[in-house]
Amino acid sequence: MRAEDLRIDMLLEVDAREGVRFAGERALILDAVAMGMLRKQLVEMLGLAGARAVLTRFGYAHGWRMAEAMRTGFQWSSDAEWQAAGGLIHTLQGLLRVRLEDNDPLASRGVTVEDSYEAEQHLLHLGRTESPSCWTQCGFGSGYLSRAAGRPIYVLEDRCVARGDAACHFAGRTLEEWGSQLEEHLPYFQGEVLDASLHQVASALKRTERKLRERARALEQVVGEPEGPGGLVARSPGMRRVVDLARRAARSEATVLVIGESGTGKERVARLVHEESARAAGPLVAISCAALTESLLEAELFGHARGAFTGATHERVGLLEAAAGGTLFLDEMGEMPLGMQAKLLRALQEREVRRVGENHSRPIDVRVVAATNRPLAEEVAAGRFRKDLYYRLRVVELTVPPLRERREDILPLAQVFLVDAARQMGRAAPGLGTDVADQLQRHDWPGNVRELRNAMERAVALSRGPRVELEDLPEDVRVALPAPALTGAVRTLEELEREYILAVLARNGGNRTRTAQELDIGATTLYRKLKSYERESRRRKR
Repeated sequence: MRAEDLRIDMLLEVDAREGVRFAGERALILDAVAMGMLRKQLVEMLGLAGARAVLTRFGYAHGWRMAEAMRTGFQWSSDAEWQAAGGLIHTLQGLLRVRLEDNDPLASRGVTVEDSYEAEQHLLHLGRTESPSCWTQCGFGSGYLSRAAGRPIYVLEDRCVARGDAACHFAGRTLEEWGSQLEEHLPYFQGEVLDASLHQVASALKRTERKLRERARALEQVVGEPEGPGGLVARSPGMRRVVDLARRAARSEATVLVIGESGTGKERVARLVHEESARAAGPLVAISCAALTESLLEAELFGHARGAFTGATHERVGLLEAAAGGTLFLDEMGEMPLGMQAKLLRALQEREVRRVGENHSRPIDVRVVAATNRPLAEEVAAGRFRKDLYYRLRVVELTVPPLRERREDILPLAQVFLVDAARQMGRAAPGLGTDVADQLQRHDWPGNVRELRNAMERAVALSRGPRVELEDLPEDVRVALPAPALTGAVRTLEELEREYILAVLARNGGNRTRTAQELDIGATTLYRKLKSYERESRRRKR
């Protein structure tokens, strides 16, 4: 038999009960995009070198076993035909396309191939690369040819579509024929790079685990107890209710709408919903609906086909697909244009998406958590937000209270942020003095939790000793006055005015001119009031 006579019906056996066999061996049918996502995960976890080592060795084993199966399953007219069949196997398995007349990687000119799935998927998930990326194909060719030739053969790629070349090009040589050119590539075939990468990953995991333990111990020392679920601090009744509702909502597949002012921690609540759900093992993908134009937002959410618009040089998976098995977090939902709202509503109802530039739909398996700082009910009444989408999103509605309404959380949050900032700066976490703690609770925190975090980072950066001083706080926090509160018996307005004027005077170090300016009253008026306070004080002492 000759290689050119090989056909797919000779290799592929499909049985409704037994499954699929290829060249007599059990086979798996895997989606190319899923393999591309695996490649992306390997790169993110092991780095480019580690991922290349894994895929090269995987390809080598695949090629070696395929050569054995082809040897035992067919009668070849010569070893050269058996060897040439390897290139055709690539095409029949959908890995790439090799021209039959250019099917010998051992030839001096090598092999130029078209439509490599690896190059396509690398571009799709990781973008353009600086070096050839068809690692599995190099491994497959090396394994197949080594088994067929009876001696080690190494296939390398010197041109690749993922690098910007017009086509992918491979060549196979022995160790001696490659000479010094093989030195930098040989470790990927022998496992040295993979072993080194796995060692680095293990070391990084140990470092991370050690930092988490140190952080937990530090928090227990300064806060008295570790953070709550999802990294949330919830001492106040309002925040405890939010956490309880979020955890209960997480057990279902219900869509969740998180409402709250900017900086209150809406994304943390969304992360809690994800981590407490059955989808915790899947990805949590986040996007800000306010950061992109309508056309770009559509392409990001739904994906696009190659050539769908100018600059779409390759197809792209949308976030609704990429978050498969996990959660999609739509931040700033109130900023989404009306046109996009209609498309998102249809996707959520039909559980399918249509990529930009395509005419067929794809199923999706994703849970959506949306967040906004806008009052969506008012936006609906004003015609700026679709009523049907609003009710589709707020199956469960969580309202995160602003920090000024959860005073019990201010100091525990401040301590957490002090520990985080100190760890990042490589310093010991400073403590909070009584005066600083009082001042933090006096401030209204219009920027909410985000403002508090920034204030604590500043405090760590500026503190000179083991405690944060008032001068280490931002100006607006440092000068905050006590908030009026109704405690005990009701007092007259005259008594409240007296207490407030004296507090401002004390803050200004007794400077009456500055005090009058801040109170927006005349200096004469201030002097008269202070005199009356002195007389009242002397009268009471008698």
